[in-house]
Amino acid sequence: MPGDQKRAPVYEALQAFEKKRVVPFDVPGHKRGRGNPELAELLGEKCVRMDVNSMKPLDNLCHPISVIREAEELAAEAFGAAHAFLMVGGTTSAVQAMVLSSVKRGDKIILPRNVHRSVMGALVLCGAVPVYVDPDCHERLGIPLGMRVEDVRRAMERNPEARAVLVNNPTYYGICSDLREIVKLAHGHGMLCLADEAHGTHFYFHPGLPVSAMEAGADMAAVSMHKSGGSLTQSSLLLTGPAVSEGQVRQMINLTQTTSGSYLLLSSLDISRRNLALRGERAFGRVIQMAEYAREEINRIGGYYAFSRELVNGGSVYDFDVTKLSVNTLETGLAGIEVYDLLRDEYDIQIEFGDLGNILAYLSIGDRPREIERLVSALSEVKRRFQKDQAGMLCQEYIEPQVVISPQEAFYGEKESVPLDAALGRVCTEFVMCYPPGIPILAPGELVTEEVLRYIHYAREKGCSMTGPEDPGINRLNVWKGER
Repeated sequence: MPGDQKRAPVYEALQAFEKKRVVPFDVPGHKRGRGNPELAELLGEKCVRMDVNSMKPLDNLCHPISVIREAEELAAEAFGAAHAFLMVGGTTSAVQAMVLSSVKRGDKIILPRNVHRSVMGALVLCGAVPVYVDPDCHERLGIPLGMRVEDVRRAMERNPEARAVLVNNPTYYGICSDLREIVKLAHGHGMLCLADEAHGTHFYFHPGLPVSAMEAGADMAAVSMHKSGGSLTQSSLLLTGPAVSEGQVRQMINLTQTTSGSYLLLSSLDISRRNLALRGERAFGRVIQMAEYAREEINRIGGYYAFSRELVNGGSVYDFDVTKLSVNTLETGLAGIEVYDLLRDEYDIQIEFGDLGNILAYLSIGDRPREIERLVSALSEVKRRFQKDQAGMLCQEYIEPQVVISPQEAFYGEKESVPLDAALGRVCTEFVMCYPPGIPILAPGELVTEEVLRYIHYAREKGCSMTGPEDPGINRLNVWKGER
């Protein structure tokens, strides 16, 4: 029997619980906000009253049997999945549970190198070995593209013992691979197909957008509801197909996810799923219209290139997410991160991220045309006031990694701290990345090359927010002491 998508079981249970005025002799210790009046003032009394602990009327996230279970079933139906897990550790925890459920120590997993750090973190935890399919890089934009089917097929033929393949669907920039064909290849080789859909929640709710992972037949997908889906930050979904054991995945989730699931996050997932199921197609239709209008206006300014479906080539760019307002800035003589900083500091506009050559303005269901106009106007002003000579600009965003040992072996192995430039030729044991988007420049087990060091120095000089290493200034790097 189909579920009633107008319902929100977790939210309804919270409302019913609030009306009972239960005396709390359990956690959390702020006791509905009374013990922390400043917190209640900041968040509002209704919010802190709903910050409650697991109990029979509200179910338990670790082993749901009532309202959370119902919410998961409604989410699964809305997203076309066999099962959906409500996640309160962000899509990072969903990605890690997905990988941990698929591979173990020594297993191979095929994936693009431009994955989020959460994937690499999962490999550190489980000991699986990455087999990278190096994506093409767009010469003008300097961004990594999708995985070509023929490259995935070649990787599978060379590594027939691999257990899974992971696909970004889409990338941060909106690039999509041929997911249907990759799923067919994976299943034909006895492998699971996993999708990192952190930036693809909306694919499930509008026919004009690229194919979703579940529609394409993928076995699991990590869906970041708090990004384009409208739920609270840190809330996410893990979707699974019919061939995946729900019980096994639940066990993997419970290895790392909190036993004190936030009902604020859970109810936001429940309410947001309901909103998308009832109004998602209309809402994302508006987002598409706003993004297309913004692209047209930005490209009229000159110096910027707001790219879109013209990149589609049937291979490394099989499809494109038109809601992603990605803009190349290099012809203005400004790095993307410089435009990112100028928009915030000079015009009070906070966009999602800027890298060496591009910016991304993240559009979703809460945006309005007036903000689009303000962004377009600000970009025009940035060009007029701050445009520079383009000479010496670096645009290359993808550096082919040289993997020496597994991420787990490097991360847990004996290491030493050396000055950054002295790490040349050594094996890195930690992550180095610009955040956002959180795609590692270096990951544990990879060789530190001259190209990598040049990129790190340039990114710091341009003002990228560098994260990952034990040394927050990234003046030193931890490297492996073992024999290569």
